[in-house]
Amino acid sequence: MAQRCAVIGVGQTHYTTKRRDVSIAGLVREAALRALEDAGLTFKDIDAVVIGKAPDLFEGVMMPEAYLADALGAAGKPMMRVHTAGSVGGSTALVAAGLIQGGVHERVLVVAYEKQSESNATWALSTHLPFSSSLVVGAGGYFAPHIREYMRRTGAPEHIGTLVAVKDRLNALKNPYAHLRIPGIDRRMVESTPMLWEPIRYLETCPSSDGACALVLSSERAATGTPAWVHGGAMRSEPIFRAGRDTVSPQAGKDCAADVYRQAGVTDPRRQIDVAEVYVPFSWYEPMWLENLGFAAEGEGWKLTESGATALDGDTPWNASGGVLSSNPIGASGLIRFAEAALQVRGTAGEHQVDGARLALGHAYGGGAQFFAMWIVGREKP
Repeated sequence: MAQRCAVIGVGQTHYTTKRRDVSIAGLVREAALRALEDAGLTFKDIDAVVIGKAPDLFEGVMMPEAYLADALGAAGKPMMRVHTAGSVGGSTALVAAGLIQGGVHERVLVVAYEKQSESNATWALSTHLPFSSSLVVGAGGYFAPHIREYMRRTGAPEHIGTLVAVKDRLNALKNPYAHLRIPGIDRRMVESTPMLWEPIRYLETCPSSDGACALVLSSERAATGTPAWVHGGAMRSEPIFRAGRDTVSPQAGKDCAADVYRQAGVTDPRRQIDVAEVYVPFSWYEPMWLENLGFAAEGEGWKLTESGATALDGDTPWNASGGVLSSNPIGASGLIRFAEAALQVRGTAGEHQVDGARLALGHAYGGGAQFFAMWIVGREKP
């Protein structure tokens, strides 16, 4: 039988446009030290380090795990790097959890980061080897047609994306780590911003952030403090280009959700999951993922959003932290979702705490919506 795995420490940096005061090594160490402090541990108590990072091309630092080993106390210890595009933060946590569950290690430090101020992510996402020009122009240019197709299929009105943007940004005002904290945010403000990739407006997109997130995972016998117990975790992927692929609701996402629900004994996610931290980099992906993850029937996701069900005081709160729309250090964005889910069930999410949260979902996706990573954490042992 696999060992139980728990989150016993969470550490985040403040997310911002530019962290000029620290190097990449300083950034990740800041998050790691906060996670260790939360767990009541030091680097000496850690058996291994698992680090997650989006494409090396973003900052131009090749093999960053070697460069960052000393900063993360990994000298003489096993260190592993994970890369699954934008879903990497979630995948990193799952790889580390597997090391605990398999009995390989007792305590593992998980770290993911991005320093977008030292990169040009839009350029990096707009090229194809050997660096020929592309018509996509960043992630938004790739995903906008999928959003338009969702609107066509479901008849969703144009204001749905605006509702999500306002909701998540209002939640971010309660999160001291959030990058975008916009007092007075409302629909009029969002709708007055420029159209970047129709139907995505400027304030319906995620920012470019510097930041890092860290977790300390442990086995049951090595747990300290108030643990968040891992009830299930899963990763899935699919080819980005294949005949019949549904880019609006990818099969890999459905399969990943089905697997993690099976492990956690979830048969009705909307009723059983108290809070969800879901990777929504463009506001329209909330209704799309509501359907993909089984919270709403096909074609009904936008209606759930419009009803207010996903608001902080709704019956199925999504992205209480402000989500990716409010903070987006790409390599860490998925891990932040997993970390925020853990904070919720530990009851330590601060002003954006959902009352009575006992079971939470963390979700990440990456690439051309082809890589997925999810976990469910709970207050009680599985």
